[in-house]
Amino acid sequence: MLMGLALLTLCGCSNESANVEKSTSDVVIENIMSRRSIRKYKDEPVSREKMETIVNCGINAPNGSNRQEWEIRVVDNPEFINGCTEAWKKTLDADRLTKMVDENFKNMFRNAPTVVFIGCPKGSELNCGLLGENMILSAWSMGIGSCCLGGVIQFFRTEAGAEYLNKLEFSEGYDLLYAIAFGYPDETPDAKPRDITKVKFIN
Repeated sequence: MLMGLALLTLCGCSNESANVEKSTSDVVIENIMSRRSIRKYKDEPVSREKMETIVNCGINAPNGSNRQEWEIRVVDNPEFINGCTEAWKKTLDADRLTKMVDENFKNMFRNAPTVVFIGCPKGSELNCGLLGENMILSAWSMGIGSCCLGGVIQFFRTEAGAEYLNKLEFSEGYDLLYAIAFGYPDETPDAKPRDITKVKFIN
């Protein structure tokens, strides 16, 4: 009888473990499939404690030979974000300024309160992509939205943006690759369709 009870207990533990494993995988998959790029944010800052968690997830991404050839700059300083935005606006022609700056406009980073800038030497772009994806997914799991920003990087390569690029203090040989906006979502966009026909299993 005692042996039977022990076997039942072991089976129960085994099933519980399997259920936990399944539950964990479901949560991970749901997080990936529910993530959306957010382009509207609430006027609510993301705490540095949460950003530290997000960045820590980022730097634990896979990378070639564990070289970790990336540099991350987290900016939540309104003075930097607003100053950068005003300088950027001066580089726009009248038509583009009218199109991009409306009554809801706050800053050039989709109005996000926090921006992460990612830099790397040439050849490490793939590693930085993995790093960014880790940050984006970990943020989403905490209810924090994000949006990858490539277009705004062109501004930092201009004379007007050089001042702000210098303030990011990337090491010599490192180029600003892209930025990610972070903040609490003020929208719930629908998923865009994905083209499954681009996936093939090769026998």
